[in-house]
Amino acid sequence: MATRKPRPKKCPDCKGVGEIAETVRVGSARKLRETTDRQAALCLTCFGSGTAPSA
Repeated sequence: MATRKPRPKKCPDCKGVGEIAETVRVGSARKLRETTDRQAALCLTCFGSGTAPSA
């Protein structure tokens, strides 16, 4: 019987999806306002892979 490799752990920030929801900000750099809208963004912890980064 062959042993299988353990599955990689899911990323804690995106929960294994690879994307997170970011708040949309509008306005100039000095007067940045947050809106109630959200947009999908690439998870910067796992770079969209969905797996937890290794130590």
